[in-house]
Amino acid sequence: MVGAPENEQESLRARIFHFRGKNEKPPTAATTTTSRHAKSLSIDSLSKLEENIVPETTESQIVIEKLQQEKERLQADVEQLRERYAKLLLGEDMSGGGKGVSSALALSNAITNLAASVFGEQWKLEPMPPERKGRWRREIDLLLAVTDHIVEFVPEKKNNMEIMVTRQRNDLHMNIPALKKLDGMLISCLDNFKDQNEFQYVSRDAPDSEKGSKRKDEKWWLPTIKVPPNGLSDNARKFLQYQKDCVNQVLKAAMAINAQVLCEMEIPENYIESLPKNGRSSLGDSIYKNITVEFFDPDQFLSTMELTSDHKILDLKNRIEASIVIWKRKMNQKDTKSAWGSAVSIEKRELFEERAETILLILKQRFPGIPQSSLDISKIQYNRDVGQAVLESYSRILESLAFTVLSRIEDVLYADYITQNPTKVACKRNPVNMSGDDIIPKNSSDSMTLSDFMGWSFDRSESRKEFPSSEDMNDETDAKTMQKFNNGVNNKKGSYLETLGGLRSPTARH
Repeated sequence: MVGAPENEQESLRARIFHFRGKNEKPPTAATTTTSRHAKSLSIDSLSKLEENIVPETTESQIVIEKLQQEKERLQADVEQLRERYAKLLLGEDMSGGGKGVSSALALSNAITNLAASVFGEQWKLEPMPPERKGRWRREIDLLLAVTDHIVEFVPEKKNNMEIMVTRQRNDLHMNIPALKKLDGMLISCLDNFKDQNEFQYVSRDAPDSEKGSKRKDEKWWLPTIKVPPNGLSDNARKFLQYQKDCVNQVLKAAMAINAQVLCEMEIPENYIESLPKNGRSSLGDSIYKNITVEFFDPDQFLSTMELTSDHKILDLKNRIEASIVIWKRKMNQKDTKSAWGSAVSIEKRELFEERAETILLILKQRFPGIPQSSLDISKIQYNRDVGQAVLESYSRILESLAFTVLSRIEDVLYADYITQNPTKVACKRNPVNMSGDDIIPKNSSDSMTLSDFMGWSFDRSESRKEFPSSEDMNDETDAKTMQKFNNGVNNKKGSYLETLGGLRSPTARH
């Protein structure tokens, strides 16, 4: 292809001189001047033709190079897809010995690894690069394509006859489109920060003079946020609060779907065999006494627990989940003489289970970023249902991404708050508050939220509060806010998560 222009030019020269040679006659004095003039004319014409050919050839080379690059990119994508397809078929056992994981777990791991490679470094509020966004759309659609072939038989009337036809399984038919909408809303939220110019991110290596206010509890690898000396404008603050509200709704929806899927998964026998014989042994004497008291207050119970790290929160969650499984098995056990039998009445076990589930709900809403519990990991590892594996992994990565975006928005709002209140630099921010009293901009009652977009309905007055002022950041007000939330958990009024697909609460996960 590279020698094509040179061959064209040589061919053109040959034809011109050949044409001139045909009409040549024996040289005479009269024709010498004419031939010289013709030769000069031919060279001039050839030069002009060469000038016209070169630009066209250059443009062709550019197009060819682009096509070549696109071809190489497609070949690389195909090779990558072949490798992943092979891993899925082999169950991640590249030896081919049949010792790989199940198809459900292999597909779950593939979705998790894809999300980690695409969203693993979402440290800033900025749009995703087109390459990463295109890769995410392309590869997640391929992994989700398997759900189109998971079907069930349903009756359908045709020509006054009822016949059985195949249709996508109901749980996939309901949840896959919903998760895709949540996925699109999260990416759209990041795209909305394309033209913002009121805050910026400063590198960790930048001089202190260029950095904005920095929290003492901030993770060291995150870039520092710098806002104007007088803080963000009202429009920018309202925009951030509105985006936070939308992402918060996405987080709640993803949590609810994930909880429902985990609830429907069977508890593995390996997990059951590892449990103690009674709930008291699982919880410990101190926790058991606090749960089985006559007058139970979940807020008071959590105030007596040491929840200073993710490890301690996860340990408490594991203990409570194990006790719930034990109590449920005892209530369903018919043979009272078995090892699971006990003298505790069924009514008391139901009461203890309800209290434990309330504690799990508060823990999940108060600390949404904690790792998965032992029960969740066990269910995912031993699950054999491919459809449930896809729903669980897809909802889990969307929950993780929503939590990350929500944290990045809170970082900007915190930097703005500290800029306006320099005396509060030493105060520590609470974790992302999932209590339902979420930050929503003022006068936003008519704005579209996730519930409006998805067609869900709930009482919006239950999930409204303003961004905390300087008085709201002190410990006393935080305690009042959490007390209000705990009171709301104990009442019998239906919550937002109850209206979402008939869920009772995220405790269904456990």
